[in-house]
Amino acid sequence: MVEKIAGLAARDVLGVHAMGSGMSRTFGAVRERVPGSAKSVSRGVKAEVGEVQTALDLEIVVDYGVSITEVAAAVRENVISSVERMTGLEVVEVNIAVIDVKLPDEEEDEESETRLQ
Repeated sequence: MVEKIAGLAARDVLGVHAMGSGMSRTFGAVRERVPGSAKSVSRGVKAEVGEVQTALDLEIVVDYGVSITEVAAAVRENVISSVERMTGLEVVEVNIAVIDVKLPDEEEDEESETRLQ
């Protein structure tokens, strides 16, 4: 549950293109095409949850041209706010790894590759 909340909160930030590593995004795209399967909103999020506290690790892909430090700060703030408000847990740590930058011309390449599969 904490992973889902954090994943949705991170995706809400302008400049976040996707969550998770390239491999997990590929498997997720394949999984989402299976009828009846749900989109994985917790992809790219790991949480350690205790009785009153939680620590989170996020992997994000940012859009080209945005300030990575500003996006990371906004993600951290939005995730902490959402998780604490919705669960009552204290977020003691949010580690954000920017694992890729989405270039504007990469979109056509990815779309054509996924159509071929």
